[in-house]
Amino acid sequence: MEHPRTPTTSPNALAPVLRDIRAVVFDTDGVITDSARVHAAAWKTAFDEFLRAHPPADPEQRRPFDARDDYLRFVDGKSRLDGAAAFLASRGIDPSDEKVRDVAAAKERLFTERLREHGVDAYPGTVRLVRALCGARVPLAAASASRHAGELLTRAGVLDLFDVLVDGGEAARLGLAGKPRPDLFLTAVDRLGVPAGRAAVVEDALAGVEAGRHGGFALVVGVDRAAAGDSRERLRRHGADIVVRDLTELLV
Repeated sequence: MEHPRTPTTSPNALAPVLRDIRAVVFDTDGVITDSARVHAAAWKTAFDEFLRAHPPADPEQRRPFDARDDYLRFVDGKSRLDGAAAFLASRGIDPSDEKVRDVAAAKERLFTERLREHGVDAYPGTVRLVRALCGARVPLAAASASRHAGELLTRAGVLDLFDVLVDGGEAARLGLAGKPRPDLFLTAVDRLGVPAGRAAVVEDALAGVEAGRHGGFALVVGVDRAAAGDSRERLRRHGADIVVRDLTELLV
């Protein structure tokens, strides 16, 4: 069986925008693995139950959590605690430590149950690009605010394609700030031995493309799988240099 690091790909197989890039950092949920939908569903159940038990004073703020718009705006790409606090504040609820911890714990339980019941897959287009980069000997990292990133990549069968993994557990241990701060990505690229100014970040979250821009990365790729409304333009406004719907668009 061919090792994933065997040089079999010419750099010319990569789109021109990648040919001077010396390392790539990939977000995990929604970029490598089709797990953003599992996160969104778990958040919806957790937040909807919380809103029913603790209804905001303003009736308009009692509407259910939107698994697309609210997920992308408030929790996508963030740690569980940061995401819970951001959404509660958006509904006029004081995000006290206790409330945030309760919602985050409920989401964690629901996510773990669904992950282990249904599993997760890697996006085929992402795997094609990752294998092409491996074949061209471009160092790769996976980075995620989720503590489940290693399990997700293992279940999807792609963990061995990455040289470095920085997940939410390690971020907590190192005291790294969450997105849109660039700490997670900068730690990953530092471990690859490549400066951010020669590396790319691939992200689907608004907070994630902001982090890539704040980190001074040479290229920030936004992934817009939903392609709904102004989602493409929002990724650009928040820091993406280019936006693709599928990562095969970065192959020739």
